[in-house]
Amino acid sequence: MSLTRGTGPLARPSAGRLNADLWSVAPAHALYLHPVQERVRGVLGGRTVVDTTGASLLHETGLLPRWYLPADDVAPGLLSPSATRTTCPFKGEASYWHLEVDGSRVEDAAWSYPDPVDGCPPLAGLVSFHLEGLDTWYVEDEELLGHPRDPFHRVDARRSSRHVVVRVGGEVVAETRSPVAVFETGLPTRWYVPEEDVRDGVLTPSGATTVCPYKGVATYEHVAVGGRRYDDVAWCYREPLLEALPVAGHRSFDGEGVRVEVTT
Repeated sequence: MSLTRGTGPLARPSAGRLNADLWSVAPAHALYLHPVQERVRGVLGGRTVVDTTGASLLHETGLLPRWYLPADDVAPGLLSPSATRTTCPFKGEASYWHLEVDGSRVEDAAWSYPDPVDGCPPLAGLVSFHLEGLDTWYVEDEELLGHPRDPFHRVDARRSSRHVVVRVGGEVVAETRSPVAVFETGLPTRWYVPEEDVRDGVLTPSGATTVCPYKGVATYEHVAVGGRRYDDVAWCYREPLLEALPVAGHRSFDGEGVRVEVTT
């Protein structure tokens, strides 16, 4: 999704047109680094490891965007050099750093490119962290959910009057004239059905969850029809984030045996 993944303009999409042949000059593997305006903080063991208003976001073909943060904004004395090295043909040799806070050590928690290769965006002086190596990340005063948001990624949840019928295993399990359509960068349109328009008795909680930085935490349900259970083919956002608020109390369906029919 976004600039460098899925259908993004730097991911060589099959759909959409530009008024120039961008791909005759653009590299097959694109890198784009730009500053972000939000304050970014990372916390481990109750201690702030990094606190910056100078974060940059790196977009790279086929990868999720990643923060690169000024090394000077990392709390002094917490990072120590690692012997680990990796090489990226597009960025250069990465040096790694261990992170230690009050006796708690995270191996190879961060990396930097002190001498980026020619043509690479200016990564020298910046450091990136494995996000899962810290307890919590904050954007301003809000806790990060999932990965850093891409400012070029968009979610629009639109109330609709289209006729949506959901069949699982050939049986109708939901039908509505009041769906919510979610249009999200790089993804097919998803249709969400109000809870009251889902057939009684076909859903059972599965316990599975996924995290979307743009919509929130999704909880999944199995669908049981015709003597068979279809695992994790329904989901809902019980407390959606702002962009997805209209889908609260709605279900969407996808997966094996699912067919969603949409007509005007």
